[in-house]
Amino acid sequence: MMDALQRSKEKAARLLALDQLEAALAEYEQVVKASPDDGASHQRVAELRERLGRRAEAVTAYEEAALAWAREGQLLRGIVACKGLLKLEPGHARTPRSLADLYGWRGPGRHGESPPPTGEFLPVPDGHGPAHGMPMVPLFSKLAREPFAAVVEAVEVRRLAAGQSVVEEGDPGASMFALVEGRVAVVRHLQGGEQRRVGLLTEGSFFGEMALISEGPRLASVITTEPVVLLELTRERLGQVMKSHPVVGQVVQAFYRERMVENLLRSNPVFLPLKPEQKQAIAREFELLELKPGEVVLEQGQQGDAFYLLLRGRCTPYHVQGDGKEKAYPGLREGDVFGEISLLLGKPVTATVRADMASVVLKLDRASFERLILSQPGMRGALTKVGTERLQRTARLLSGKDLLEGDLRV
Repeated sequence: MMDALQRSKEKAARLLALDQLEAALAEYEQVVKASPDDGASHQRVAELRERLGRRAEAVTAYEEAALAWAREGQLLRGIVACKGLLKLEPGHARTPRSLADLYGWRGPGRHGESPPPTGEFLPVPDGHGPAHGMPMVPLFSKLAREPFAAVVEAVEVRRLAAGQSVVEEGDPGASMFALVEGRVAVVRHLQGGEQRRVGLLTEGSFFGEMALISEGPRLASVITTEPVVLLELTRERLGQVMKSHPVVGQVVQAFYRERMVENLLRSNPVFLPLKPEQKQAIAREFELLELKPGEVVLEQGQQGDAFYLLLRGRCTPYHVQGDGKEKAYPGLREGDVFGEISLLLGKPVTATVRADMASVVLKLDRASFERLILSQPGMRGALTKVGTERLQRTARLLSGKDLLEGDLRV
């Protein structure tokens, strides 16, 4: 049976390549009759019916494709199929809501509210996530039925060939992406102008969410390494959704904070010894703080009270010299951490940190830092080494020698 089904798929693909649309459609329709949960074949049927002008039949096929993909555990592909349906039938509500019933937040009652994503990193409670057997999907699985459906309607499908740029480092950011098909490389410029690949993202990855929270420039370029399909959510469309569903903005903010902390814990070699569950525990302990322009976070000479991560905005660390003049360090950028030296070495804060503009930071208090990080075997020694090296670089800076750009933590 499987051999026959595979032969039918191959025959349908050959007919499609020869542009024999009617024959290819007939073959794919036989495939979906034999294999009703085959999302890819349902998708082909929908696309061919659309190309042949059979609008109503295409709508039905796109709905079947969306649900088949979703039942396979492929929500993002299901959303792409749903977008094909919405293009033909704007205002169609049944399919987005069906996807929400499979993957969305299920609070008290049939269609409960989304979880309160306030200053907490809230795990989805047992029994309140996606339907049984469905995987958690970032953003979507913390949205209830109506906001979930609104986001599905707001996202746009983008298809790019290999070697194309999705975003460029330094350009203003205005949208985030979910990678539905294919792979993309994340590339950054080094100080000398050289480009270096720092990561490879695969299907199911989300990236660029910082642009929905901050209007700063892109921190890296993203280049396709093969043909890709993307879902894009722009800041403008997010704003429109939030007018009716404010919770979507809160969920995006919570997702952004969690991703920033995960990135910090994953990319900083000091935290590599921590187990995934330990990193998750640390992420949940961070507190969100909003800073006004000119507000001081840490003050030179005082005992540090916490470990900080700059989420949004810009802060400047500076040293007050004996004559009262300020000597500024290079500014802290989004994603930079600071405040750990005082906690690690038991010494007063080595520099004052002040917000240059309205900013947002995450704070991990001393008790949580000691309980969750310093208590782990080998962590105190590793972090003390890092702190000592940073103090030595601070001394070099104060003596007039340059500090390596990018290592800006206090």
